[in-house]
Amino acid sequence: MQNSNIHRTNPETLGLGYGFLGVLGFSLTLPATRVAVADLDPTFVGLGRAVVAGVLAMIVLWVTRQPLPHRKHWGSLLIVTTGVVLGFPLLSAWAMQQLPATRGAVIIGLIPLATAIAATVKGRERPSLKFWFASIFGSTTVVLFAISSSAGQIQREDLVLLVAVAAAAIGYAQGGRLAHILGGWQVICWALVIAFPILVIPVTYTVFQHELVASPTAWLGFIYLCIFSQFLAFFAWYHGMNIGGVARVSQIQLLQPFLTIVFSRLLLGEQITPLMLIVSGIVIASILVGKQALIEREFDV
Repeated sequence: MQNSNIHRTNPETLGLGYGFLGVLGFSLTLPATRVAVADLDPTFVGLGRAVVAGVLAMIVLWVTRQPLPHRKHWGSLLIVTTGVVLGFPLLSAWAMQQLPATRGAVIIGLIPLATAIAATVKGRERPSLKFWFASIFGSTTVVLFAISSSAGQIQREDLVLLVAVAAAAIGYAQGGRLAHILGGWQVICWALVIAFPILVIPVTYTVFQHELVASPTAWLGFIYLCIFSQFLAFFAWYHGMNIGGVARVSQIQLLQPFLTIVFSRLLLGEQITPLMLIVSGIVIASILVGKQALIEREFDV
């Protein structure tokens, strides 16, 4: 009995681990989008990824013989669909036509704070003052870094990406709550199924309007978005929020800007500065502080 207690992993720690796997998958999203929209229409990239992922979701749900969710959960699934299947992919694809991936990365660093707020308002999680201090401190650090790296200038694409942040945060918070009822991977699969009939017509229209002639690199970026960014990464992400809590696990996403910056350097040749590394260290410290903070949770949806 003692040995089993010794080796038992704390649910919040396990949730953070799954959350990190999800964030690792999400971290390549902006570089992959940047590569894809260089040759492909942004509407096709932003919405087409969900169509392909929707086909994968239908296959998984059929093979595993998942029952239909109860009708009282379809409203929550629609919110998830609007936020993470429609809103964030389309808006971020449009913004990444003009923004460097590194700049976009620091803007989406606001998602963890926005998700924690959404979890408090909609998800009935009650983080402590210590948690809010750590979250706001980490998010403020990211925002100041974004302002300093862009000479204080705000572009239209920055504002579009901020709307995308809000959409993602609401979808993350609602999906994290719903994962407690349906299961993490089931949430994203059903959200993709809901989106499929909505998106297949505009995506088909876009295909006929624009020649889908692109480099192998652009297609590789699009394939990554379909399989990992829009599908598999959510399996780990929603499962992590289910067992670790939406507000707490969402703070792991503070690491995403810096992981994205590293991938942008490796894949796109974008620059990494000493300031990026310093800010990254501050963010990691804020995550560690937030991990120790108290959060009260309720699970009714």
